[in-house]
Amino acid sequence: MSIRKKYFVELEEINQKLLLMQKKVISAIQESINALLNKDSLLIEDTFRKEKEIDSLERDIEQECLKILLMEHPVAGDFREVSAALKMITDLERIGDNARDICEIALQFNGKTYIKRLEHIPEMAKNAIAMVKDSVQSYIDQDLELARGLDKRDDRVDDLFEIVKKDLILLIKLDSSSADDAIMILMIAKYLERIADHAVNIGEWVDYCITGSHQ
Repeated sequence: MSIRKKYFVELEEINQKLLLMQKKVISAIQESINALLNKDSLLIEDTFRKEKEIDSLERDIEQECLKILLMEHPVAGDFREVSAALKMITDLERIGDNARDICEIALQFNGKTYIKRLEHIPEMAKNAIAMVKDSVQSYIDQDLELARGLDKRDDRVDDLFEIVKKDLILLIKLDSSSADDAIMILMIAKYLERIADHAVNIGEWVDYCITGSHQ
């Protein structure tokens, strides 16, 4: 097998593991939100398990990327492609951490009634999940337009976060005893905002991979 062909085989293995990591990350976000909305302890446990699987995948992909960089000395374009994957998995792993963080808060609501309906949280999650999916897909497809579009889509998640924050501030003003629960709900919204930010980061690494320029 030629060096070039060997590189493409190894890159395809990395891409398949990236897609698996993407799938597990998305599932972890979905389950964390469903656990929150339905107060489902089984989903919380499953999210914790997935977060460990995400960590393991990060280590596997990191090792494969470093092996290519150290042993095969890839040319400029290939170097960027592998380097971008190496950076992306850090963001994906942190998204898994954010899903776990949401579940840890969900545990604190077990047996309690929410101080208000979580009306904007599902929409934030839906948008963040779509962004995570497209961020990784933009790398697989080398789709610069899709990668660059993530920054604009992040604005919607930011707007929803501000709405949640304003609603909770008003609620605390009306009833100061709700402050602790309001802060926990705000943290959930903040974690979803961070997930969207990580998707934007991935898009920026895809931009670097394709153009050689990083914002």
